[in-house]
This record gives sequence, structure tokens and C-alpha cells, in this order.
Amino acid sequence: MARGELTDEEWSLIEPHLPLGERGPIPDLRLQFNAVMWRFRAGSPWRDLPAEYGPWPTVYDRFRSWAMAGVFEQSMQGMIAEAAARGQVDLDLVSVDSATCGSAAFNPSEDPKFAQA
Repeated sequence: MARGELTDEEWSLIEPHLPLGERGPIPDLRLQFNAVMWRFRAGSPWRDLPAEYGPWPTVYDRFRSWAMAGVFEQSMQGMIAEAAARGQVDLDLVSVDSATCGSAAFNPSEDPKFAQA
């Protein structure tokens, strides 16, 4: 197992929350999940994915379909719920960043810098 890849214990927590393929289990599902994790950990472009993870378009397509289906959010919610049921959630470890960016509707006619002469 390469540095940063899921251990068997970690995989046993994640795998039940991942969807099956249209025709049943997805071959190399763990490898593809590790590939997605590598890409975000390394911060590299998809095209620079190491060859041992398979073709980058395959991994990207799997990531995209999971992201669009909300798989990552559902997985996190499921794992947190399981941990809470076992009494393993420690809210003392929660950190919320209060630096947020808000947006507001912009109307150029109300801004003197954009008022027409």
C-alpha cells in the first residue's frame, strides 16, 4: 500500500457507502477511490494521475459521476451517523472556520461609480 492510500479498516468504513455500478460491483473501486484521493491530496491536474491508478479519464469520469450524484456528501453523513451510533463522535474536535464570503445582488444604477453621466 502506497503512502496515503486507504487501509483495510478505512476502506471497510467507506465501501458500503459507495454506489454499485449499473451492472453490479465496479472492478477496482478501491483503486479508483484512492486515485481520487491522490489527485486532491497532490493538487495536480487529472492528466498527471500516476499510471498505477489507471487511465485518468476513467478515474475522472468516476469522480464526476460520484460528485454529481452527491456520493461524497452521503458517504460523510453515513459515516458520521455510524460513528455517532457507536458513541465515537467527539464534537470537541469540530472546527468551524468563521471566515466566509457573502454575496449580494449588484445593481450598477445604485453605485455612483457606475452612474451614467
